[in-house]
Amino acid sequence: MSRVWSIAIHGGAGPIRQIDYGAAEAHMAETLKAASESLAAGGRAVTVAEQAVMALEESGHHIAGRGASPNALGQWELDAAIMDGETRNAGAVAALRGFRSPVRAARMVMLHSQHVMLVGKGASHFLRGRGLRRVWNPRDYYRPSVKRAVAPGELAHGTVGAVVLDGEGRLAAATSTGGLLGKMPGRVGDTPILGAGTWADERVAVSCTGQGEFFMRAAVAADVSARVRYGKMGVEQAAKAALDDVHFLGGDGGLIAVDVLGNVTTPFLSESMKRGIATSRGVFHVAVRR
Repeated sequence: MSRVWSIAIHGGAGPIRQIDYGAAEAHMAETLKAASESLAAGGRAVTVAEQAVMALEESGHHIAGRGASPNALGQWELDAAIMDGETRNAGAVAALRGFRSPVRAARMVMLHSQHVMLVGKGASHFLRGRGLRRVWNPRDYYRPSVKRAVAPGELAHGTVGAVVLDGEGRLAAATSTGGLLGKMPGRVGDTPILGAGTWADERVAVSCTGQGEFFMRAAVAADVSARVRYGKMGVEQAAKAALDDVHFLGGDGGLIAVDVLGNVTTPFLSESMKRGIATSRGVFHVAVRR
């Protein structure tokens, strides 16, 4: 065992200036502490990533899981993905309705199907009877973390994610989102798209947050790994360069990434990004603003 481990989590880029994020920051710190204990005890990267994102989903502090907002028809359609860097096994769900933890649903797709992504009613049918917690009364369960009108053409967004390096040198990434506020029914962003919003391999693990349309067009998550592999960049330089491409296209957002050496970076283009880092080297940090 290398015994070097690192984890980074995020609660979405571009938080609103007027909101007090104290409770969200406190919960993120608790999530990091629990993940740190698991990693120090030899926990596997993909499981720790899943557990961290499940905690963020259930908290209701972010535009994901319990804090997600409905689409234009008043329905909750959620997306998530998880990827094991050691094997590149992955699972994803999109436009999922009726399940409390989209990232857990994505893990079920990875573990119990031959596919990578399932969507909508097909995903719901596959997941029934697999022990996942359901949402029977959406308007009672969901408590949107952001309640405001969305201007025409505005891509107001929110996501949660985790990237992990465990003590055996394995990498993993997981991301979950409620999508754009007031989105068009059926809209799917970058979160469940491998290589766009979520990626993990033997070099890096990446989880993105922002205006998904731009992250898909720039293939941001996989681009970070490609810049490390072919451009011989460090993870910090690679992540910044990938986000520069989003900026060039006119997009907004950020990402978290960790490499196989345990280096962590959390760059963002937006005014702020809810984020946290913990490492075996003693780093522990939670922040929202720059």
